[in-house]
Amino acid sequence: MKTLRVLSAVLDYPTADLQAAAPELKAAVAAEGLLEGRGRAALDRLIDEIAAGDLYDLQERWLLLFDRMKTLSLHLFEHVHGESRDRGQAMVDLKSVYERGGFVPVTRELPDYIPMFLEYASTRPPQEAIALVSEPAHIFAALRERLAKRKSAYEAVMAALVALSRARLDAETLAALLAEPDHDPDDLEALDAAWQDEEVTFGPAATEACGRDSLAARLRQNARPAPGVDVGRAAGAGTEFTHSGHALRRGG
Repeated sequence: MKTLRVLSAVLDYPTADLQAAAPELKAAVAAEGLLEGRGRAALDRLIDEIAAGDLYDLQERWLLLFDRMKTLSLHLFEHVHGESRDRGQAMVDLKSVYERGGFVPVTRELPDYIPMFLEYASTRPPQEAIALVSEPAHIFAALRERLAKRKSAYEAVMAALVALSRARLDAETLAALLAEPDHDPDDLEALDAAWQDEEVTFGPAATEACGRDSLAARLRQNARPAPGVDVGRAAGAGTEFTHSGHALRRGG
């Protein structure tokens, strides 16, 4: 699914290569036709904004949003496990999903980094890709709301992911995710407090706040091939949009 690959690229740290690829990214989304109407228009505006912007300003904006703000973290398990011990096992499980899919990340980013996760999903058959994206749909929805509150154009990426996931959002689960204090990025004292080490919890209690079983446990199911899917044959040859070194390569 090229649209997922585009969303992965657009959400990643802005680079000159990303700016230059803007026409190609928009064309790929249009050709695949999975996003229409306001959703596609909003994504096009974000891509145009990145293409036309000053690169240093774009990078600073990205860092203020996604690097400084814990509640806008682009690491999936930050929103599910926090600092619990379960987070480490969740990383191992997700890395296994990638490896069993025939791909190995060539990056220093953690396996749950959303652009990496989306790039992996983009290489899978459409039904499998949608199933993967649906697992963290509540996280994408929470990020969408927080970005909308900040009037950030990056809301378009999260809105597109929620739409593509086809997931039925549970109000209680979403409310639990949004209950995390969402501090002003300029309030450095509050941000320091938010990033302090949390109490380590063990077992199921680590994810009770989300009202569901562990995201990692559900993702683990995707390591098992779907009926009729040949795990040894990767869908989608090669990565068309590489960005910040987060491309995936074939294992082996």
